[in-house]
Amino acid sequence: MQISDLLSPEGVLPSLKFKDKKHLLQHLADKASFLTRVPSIRILETLVERERLGTTGVGQGIAIPHGRLDDISKITGLFAKLDNALEYEAVDNQPVDLVFMLLAPEGAGADHLKALARVSRLLRNQAVCEKLRKATTAEALYAILTEPQNNGSASAAA
Repeated sequence: MQISDLLSPEGVLPSLKFKDKKHLLQHLADKASFLTRVPSIRILETLVERERLGTTGVGQGIAIPHGRLDDISKITGLFAKLDNALEYEAVDNQPVDLVFMLLAPEGAGADHLKALARVSRLLRNQAVCEKLRKATTAEALYAILTEPQNNGSASAAA
């Protein structure tokens, strides 16, 4: 499974500004609604419910909000780069500036877990995160997110 299977160029949101997690999740739900044709309130409810189980702020400035919906047919991702990191209740108590949201069909099971693992593996790569933080356009962010990785090696040149 490749990131390009999960994320379309339209799903990349550069230079967002939000004062809190609630407003960020609302904005992501609105954008995901456009891509999936699922009402944004259903998406937001799914994301908030998942956050109640435990934060999706995984540390080092990264959050991976996710959830399952019975109204969608394929796993859909959105990536957002925030201009200013915001408090997200992350596991390391650090603010978040890189957010990769995943929505999966209710019955996705193993595919949902594979997608989460793929995104997590990509965003654990410090070289990738450095490139993402320096990029300023949706096109550049999408190119970084979808470029082939060297099996976890962080030796790729910038």
